[in-house]
Amino acid sequence: MEFGVTSEDEAFRGEVRAWLGGRLPWDGDRRGWERVLGGAGWIGIGWGVEGYGNRALGIGRQVVWAEEYARARAPARSGHIGEKLLAPTLVAHGSEEQKARFLPRVAAGDELWCQGYSEPGAGSDLAGIRTAAVREPGGYRISGQKIWTSLAHEADWCFVLARTEAGSRRHRGLSFLLVPMDQPGRVEVRPIRQLTGTSEFNEVFFDGARVRAEHVVGGEGNGWRVAMSLLGFERGVSTLAQQIGFAQELGQVLEEAVATGAADDPVVRDLLVRQWAELRTMRWNALRTLGSPGVPGAPSVAKLLWGRWHQRLGELAVRVRGAGAAVGPRDWTAAAPYELDALQHLFLFGRADTIYGGSDEIQRTIIAERVLGLPREAKG
Repeated sequence: MEFGVTSEDEAFRGEVRAWLGGRLPWDGDRRGWERVLGGAGWIGIGWGVEGYGNRALGIGRQVVWAEEYARARAPARSGHIGEKLLAPTLVAHGSEEQKARFLPRVAAGDELWCQGYSEPGAGSDLAGIRTAAVREPGGYRISGQKIWTSLAHEADWCFVLARTEAGSRRHRGLSFLLVPMDQPGRVEVRPIRQLTGTSEFNEVFFDGARVRAEHVVGGEGNGWRVAMSLLGFERGVSTLAQQIGFAQELGQVLEEAVATGAADDPVVRDLLVRQWAELRTMRWNALRTLGSPGVPGAPSVAKLLWGRWHQRLGELAVRVRGAGAAVGPRDWTAAAPYELDALQHLFLFGRADTIYGGSDEIQRTIIAERVLGLPREAKG
């Protein structure tokens, strides 16, 4: 039994398996699946509060739920940005009116969210954003562009970091705004086609988009503090579920190595063992930091570890296949877009692992400045 998981939590594991088993396989309806989860109270289990249609579970049961969800190969979530990022931020910084308006709809799986942080020229350097929100009677008008906005094409709302003080610089004069996406002519979403042929990321253009005055979280001008608080929620129990998925992918690579004969190569065997050992190390590190919340630099260390590990796994998947790695599962024609199998998708999508969620360079800077106390990098 591992940290934080009691014998009662292990009994709970059987309840989770039975519930998931009764609702899988999935029919492909992403919004419908969110409502199934919400109807059973499985959205918002880690908020630390209840009363919004969610369950409030301890850390042990959160771990059990996340792990069993991953083991069941349940669908990738489309509501996780609202559940894991927006909702804890509202719990910490939102008004009672904001909590009452938004948390029940997130918990029910009825409203999906996206995150409006990165911009062209202000990706990892978030304080350089230029999207502006101008006051008007009853609220604000937002103009500007966001990029790499995950799931914006499905979202009902976007939480946007915008500059509400004209002439302000860096982290000053920013506000955290809740913006409805259904504003024809004022909000435009353009999907970005990736190496994999899919379009999970988007560009979002705001052209006078309206925001109500009561939808400013934490007060005008306090956006940087709220935004940094949100980033602290980005890593947690979900890391353990992510590692279950990594283990499944490693198993696929191992099977492929055996099937192709690559596993007979001692160098390949050494690489496979290294991937396994490092994955176990990441798991124990995640459990250690769960038991010691607030460890300085812990999220940055975790991101550095798994980002490069996942890239190496994709590279290993290509290596064990040899020339066959370049052949798709189906014939490619001009009329039909190309398709990838799971390991090809792993390799290509993994190229972004060391960029999104904060690039490796930014994570190292955070560790250097906030943990090691080295001189801060000069910024304009």
